[in-house]
Amino acid sequence: MDYVLILFYSRNGATAQMAQQVARGVESSGLEARLRTVPEISANHEATEPPVPDSGAPYATNDDLRDCAALALGSPTRFGNMAAPLKYFLDGTSPLWLSGALAGKPAGVFTSTGSLHGGQETTLMSMMLPLLHHGMLISGLPYSEPDLLSTQGGGTPYGPSHLAGPDGKLPLGDGEKNLCQALGRRLAETAQALRAG
Repeated sequence: MDYVLILFYSRNGATAQMAQQVARGVESSGLEARLRTVPEISANHEATEPPVPDSGAPYATNDDLRDCAALALGSPTRFGNMAAPLKYFLDGTSPLWLSGALAGKPAGVFTSTGSLHGGQETTLMSMMLPLLHHGMLISGLPYSEPDLLSTQGGGTPYGPSHLAGPDGKLPLGDGEKNLCQALGRRLAETAQALRAG
């Protein structure tokens, strides 16, 4: 069965909540949503996490990426950039790049920030760069999504975003949920159209 991989890193839970909403959008379009995360990294580059997380989504592998029909990539903002654990994982995908395994697959990105002007759009752009190098087809959110014009806490044409607050605890608003689901639907429908075409 075709699936959309929803690969994310979340420290305080806000990005994980967004990933769940993206998954709802994927599944409403008839594809499986496969949620995967990445482990923490440490300053000395040694593994600091068990091989399987105690709770939540399993850790991603290159096989998860290789076999997906589409990808949604999510990260909290770290100084206007994606979080280091997600970047570290992506840096290990060179074998997929060498084989062209991701070329031509649709992809989209989402983020959460502690402050409203905390780098939502630059973080989304930073996540797009490795996907473009892989040859993926980047899908944003069109302004035909009404919530993109009315959301107060997040949402961009580059992908869904969320203002989580300094402690990461602000809940997703209805508009933010809708935009996450819209991204999931868009990725699933694009993947299905490409497969049928």
